[in-house]
Amino acid sequence: MPSIDDVKTYLNAHGVEVWEFDVATPTAETAAAAVGCTPAEIAKTLLLLVGGRPAVVVTSGDTRVKGSKLKRALGWTGKVRMPGAGDVIRHTGYAPGGVCPFLLPADVPILVDRSLRRFARVYPAAGNDRSAVPLTVDRLVEITGGREVDVCEAQARTP
Repeated sequence: MPSIDDVKTYLNAHGVEVWEFDVATPTAETAAAAVGCTPAEIAKTLLLLVGGRPAVVVTSGDTRVKGSKLKRALGWTGKVRMPGAGDVIRHTGYAPGGVCPFLLPADVPILVDRSLRRFARVYPAAGNDRSAVPLTVDRLVEITGGREVDVCEAQARTP
């Protein structure tokens, strides 16, 4: 299981800094408050299971993954579901609330949603629930080896 120190070492080799906070940042809202940005600028990293196979989507904090688009982007079939905490740890090495797109197992595809392109800088976690990494989307795609896709839509607002 990668630690935040492992992630910091990895990102430092790419010339990228990791911000750490005294407050917990497990959601887009709490991370945005700590970073000083909008929840949409938080690059949330989601593990999804498609037909039982793991895939990671990095998307804007104000979007949700559209299952049909995800399956099309992956070329996979089967039911799309959110995993339990044990599955998240098993497939990513990170605990829920701190999942990040760095140092993931090579067999887990990383998809970076185009919704992040609205922002000059986005902020994924760094492997725990008290961190953020300021990056451009281009650097995020480059460092993660991810593939840019369109698999998300805006979340419906509740009145």
